[in-house]
Amino acid sequence: MPRKNKRTRLSSNGNLVVAGGFLLAFCLVELLLIDRKYGIFTGGFGQSQALQSMPERLLFAAGYLSAMLLFAVVMWWLVHKMTRYHGSWPPVFLFITLGGGLFCVAVFLQYQLHSYFSDAVSFGLLKNLGGGDLSDALLFATNEIALAIGFLAIAVFAIWVAYRLLRRFFPPVVHENQSVVRKRFFLAICAAAVALVWVMPALSVNVSNGLERTLAWRTIVSAANLATDFDGDGYGLVSRLRDGHPFDSRLHPLALDIPGNGIDEDGFGGDLKLLALVPPPPMTLVEGSQKNLIVIVLESARFDLLDARVDGKEVAPNLAAIAREGSVIAPAYSHIGFTTASLKALFTGSIAPSKAAPSLFRELKQSGYGIGVFSGQPEDFGDISETVGMRENADMFVDGTSLKELRAFSNAAQGSILIDEKHLLDAFYKAYPDQNSWQKPQMLYFNFQSPHFPYYHDGVPATLVEKPLDRSEINSGNAAALQETYWNAIAYSDKMLGELVNDLKKRDVWNNSIVVITGDHGEDLFEDGFLGHGHIINRRQYGTFLVTNQPGVTLESPIGLSDYRGIILSMLSGEKPKERAVPVLMLVGDLNSPTQIGMAYGEEKLLTLRVDTGLACRGPSQKECVQYKDARGSLKGAIDSLIRLWGTSRWQARKAG
Repeated sequence: MPRKNKRTRLSSNGNLVVAGGFLLAFCLVELLLIDRKYGIFTGGFGQSQALQSMPERLLFAAGYLSAMLLFAVVMWWLVHKMTRYHGSWPPVFLFITLGGGLFCVAVFLQYQLHSYFSDAVSFGLLKNLGGGDLSDALLFATNEIALAIGFLAIAVFAIWVAYRLLRRFFPPVVHENQSVVRKRFFLAICAAAVALVWVMPALSVNVSNGLERTLAWRTIVSAANLATDFDGDGYGLVSRLRDGHPFDSRLHPLALDIPGNGIDEDGFGGDLKLLALVPPPPMTLVEGSQKNLIVIVLESARFDLLDARVDGKEVAPNLAAIAREGSVIAPAYSHIGFTTASLKALFTGSIAPSKAAPSLFRELKQSGYGIGVFSGQPEDFGDISETVGMRENADMFVDGTSLKELRAFSNAAQGSILIDEKHLLDAFYKAYPDQNSWQKPQMLYFNFQSPHFPYYHDGVPATLVEKPLDRSEINSGNAAALQETYWNAIAYSDKMLGELVNDLKKRDVWNNSIVVITGDHGEDLFEDGFLGHGHIINRRQYGTFLVTNQPGVTLESPIGLSDYRGIILSMLSGEKPKERAVPVLMLVGDLNSPTQIGMAYGEEKLLTLRVDTGLACRGPSQKECVQYKDARGSLKGAIDSLIRLWGTSRWQARKAG
């Protein structure tokens, strides 16, 4: 084997330094993006598993570095094999351009970096770029495919030019038969990465969750799971949900438990014994004296807003006045804790509706109603409109997409569009200018978005606070100010509600209308150490309310948003709503692959079960916790009832198609 001379050793060391520098840069970029989107280090909105203790961060660093080093070593070996220039600059050039290019593409796709474009460029500038025409501006800003192809062509050309120049001024030197990666080092890195992948879920669920946000770790875990998925059921031996039966494809985590076959497919609660669930109402037409229906949804409105006060001031006086004259049910529970799933459940009566399911929009349209939609969010987001038949049945459809030029924030991503309530009311007044608009019964749907995170935009007046909290100031240290900012946003939506009610009363429409006001889910404001909704089951995140102007609407049992359709159809037909036969099911995730399940039952009782760890908790504070395998007595019976409720709901959804 040829002996390296001093110049070759210096060149090799320099190559390693340059390659290591770029690897470090890639790591820093990814970690910054991960924290920007998921808040795994700093916490924030929607993050319940932040790594804020030093042991967790050190464990994360060990796992992250081992995964990145393994990828770097493999890439370093590949580029040397491709170039044979072991002691020269071409391997470094290829490592940076090829590895960096793949990294950038993966990061771009994972974090949808194109959505940040509209954060950095004002809407007015986009309009000017379009020659002053709004439609041209949108075409300019949203033609992402052409933009990506253009950037890619420029990047490839620049790489080719750089390579030619370097080759001209620094001719590469061929050094064959040199060891570029020592086998012991490579095997040590492999062993460390595999060992950490194997033990991490048991060491820390939070760290495991954070690492699975990273490209290298997720790739290694996916590859390891694929390699150990011996029965082809999609589950291996190294994920958080490990397959306890690696050679039986019928048995695995989250498997659909088939009732009555004597087999416990999912490993929880034994063989499924079905509960007597009441299916959603069939397609129901409204006959007789048809009253108007007006449904108003307040984004992220908590169950306790009727009692909320800031410095002695009532937060929602208009809503409270309607509740006093009519009826209120609080809490009412969101099943999944997110807007899209909540609205689908509200209008269809199903936790997991098909796109052809009966819904209030379809039923009332066929019953001769006019349909008007006035929403501050894009209703096509998450297939809401298509699932409930909103756009196809609406005579007037105004939402965040059609009013995009009036959005409160510059971000044009669908999930970030928010339209101020005053613009919705202006659109409503134009669409329904006089009494002739009410010649036939109407179904109106309003969605007020101002209480959405970050709970403040320029159109919201500071009525309850001296100065609303800026988005950059939102953190657990400012929890009190954040809560006041949230209630201030609720107060603004309530003010707009009052204006709408006054208009309906002036038109003599109010008394001939059934009005239902609700939230789509709740919101944690650091009271439990969390910010946001839908990531841990408790009353603040999942509890909202139902207020109606109709007196006498009372129910003894807890209700979920999927009960609203039946309640509304009962009110339209003049009947008393039926009591719920079983507890309200709640999920973190979707029906078929949740990380946590829960139920509300009895008098404000809650019970939850972590599917990934087996931890069960009950009580309003969720502090009485035990591992499922250790549960005994009444708690064991309650957990098994929850598992039956979940399994029966899955089975019912499967049978419904």
